[in-house]
Amino acid sequence: MVAIRHVTGYAATGAAVLALALAGCGGGGGGSGGSSSKTSTPQNSGSTQKAATGSATSMLTTANIAKLGTVVTDGKGYVLYRFDADSANPTKVSCYSTCAALWPAATTTNQGSVTTKGIDKSLVSTVKRNDGSTQITLAGWPLYRYAKDDEPKEPYGQGVDGTWWAVTPSGAKITTPASTSSAPAPATTGTGGGGGY
Repeated sequence: MVAIRHVTGYAATGAAVLALALAGCGGGGGGSGGSSSKTSTPQNSGSTQKAATGSATSMLTTANIAKLGTVVTDGKGYVLYRFDADSANPTKVSCYSTCAALWPAATTTNQGSVTTKGIDKSLVSTVKRNDGSTQITLAGWPLYRYAKDDEPKEPYGQGVDGTWWAVTPSGAKITTPASTSSAPAPATTGTGGGGGY
């Protein structure tokens, strides 16, 4: 009986540690102020690499989302986002480590293999991430998925932390709030970042 209570205590402690780690990730902000000097290499997090490579796509297309308009999606119909802490000129990636677990990079195995539908192919390029993967960019902006978008055309990441935005076919960000009727309320850390840096 004592041993069972002891094991249960460890399980509860483990669950609490996991909850705190996820809370530190916040609603999805990926950095604090966008400083690239605070990025960490994703090799330290196996889950980050799995998330980033798990979002590989070979197609960018568009979809019409109520209240947002025309957005860019991957080949499976998942909404793609850009992050205000990144930059387009020059292209800079700021979302690594814990941030990348919640906001996996839209990656490809080869820039030439990305096809487009409804998007000017000349706006599509790539950037190398710290882990060596190739992230797709649109008009210079690195593209991401949101892990909480578990169905195609779900824009739950829209406006998270005031820094994550669905992207238009021209690479511009959509700042219209997403409908809140079906979207889960994102947790935030109150710092505006909370991406685990």
